[in-house]
Amino acid sequence: MKKEQVVNCQFSVWYPIFKKHSIKSLILPLPQNVIDYLLDDGTLVVSGSDHNTQQTHANNSDSDAEEDIQWSDDETTTTVTAPEFPEFTSKVQEAINALGGRVFPKLNWSAPRDANWIALNSSLQCDSLRDIFLLFKSSDFITHDLAQPFLACSDQDSPDPVINYELVLRKWSELIPGGEFRCFVKENKLIAISQRDYTQYYQHVWKQEEQICHAIQGFFSQHIQYNFLDEDFVFDVYRDSQGRVWLIDVNPFGEVTDSLLFSWEELTGGGGIAQQQEGPAFRCTTSEVTVQPSPCLSYRIPRDFVDLSTGEDAYKLIDFLKLKKSQQEDSEEEEEEEEEQEEEEANAPQ
Repeated sequence: MKKEQVVNCQFSVWYPIFKKHSIKSLILPLPQNVIDYLLDDGTLVVSGSDHNTQQTHANNSDSDAEEDIQWSDDETTTTVTAPEFPEFTSKVQEAINALGGRVFPKLNWSAPRDANWIALNSSLQCDSLRDIFLLFKSSDFITHDLAQPFLACSDQDSPDPVINYELVLRKWSELIPGGEFRCFVKENKLIAISQRDYTQYYQHVWKQEEQICHAIQGFFSQHIQYNFLDEDFVFDVYRDSQGRVWLIDVNPFGEVTDSLLFSWEELTGGGGIAQQQEGPAFRCTTSEVTVQPSPCLSYRIPRDFVDLSTGEDAYKLIDFLKLKKSQQEDSEEEEEEEEEQEEEEANAPQ
């Protein structure tokens, strides 16, 4: 995967080409001060409201029950104020209103799918810049877009292209996860189709495999094939209840993109899927037995916990085992001391 391929998969590059086959969207340039705010690792204080948002930490008591507790001799109040972007906020709200009042936000490449847990409705649906900032500042996907979009590229020796970051607002649409599919294109040939939400079993997907494949192949050959800037790429589609196919997203053909029910070794290896059959390979979750938890669940807990549970970081696992061993030894010593003390008390003269 080359840096140029990543650049070509920016929303503002592919959307004008396939606009009439996708969801209505608006693109706003992202000011540098907003980018700096999103990358700030400080306290999460969300901006984007009509008035200053403040977090106040007061040492004086807030209730009668706490009046007698003296926390500190210093009675000063520390106030953390969110930065404000009045002009940008106005433009964003205007765009949101133009799209019906509810939007799905993303940057040049990624949406904050790993951060929907922090929203009150556990959804990526937003109706204000404040909602968008809350998701963006809580998302590793967004940070990756801003900080290292070319990390997985093979041509690391070449200079990084200049990126003009943009806020993408897409008209909110209630998409049924069972209607989403990821399609893999190699040398302008559709080689594989995967159920997008592979963690769940959708009976209609399994039963309608032939119709789904036929609809996506027809959409690809009529609207996508030879019209994109690269010959290797990945695109996501949605097939609605009437059987119409819509383009949702375009991604680089490489490991930075989730291969879902395929492996990248299968997709890129010589004599692999591309040469095994005439049409694209199709994979979906075939029974409820294979249902899995969402891969985004790992973003809701500290990374150290994930590394320990998966064994990805051997050093953390070793340290954890040493800690457990030490705790066990301490517990055994305490038990021995208690037993000795009980024996001494039992043998003591009455």
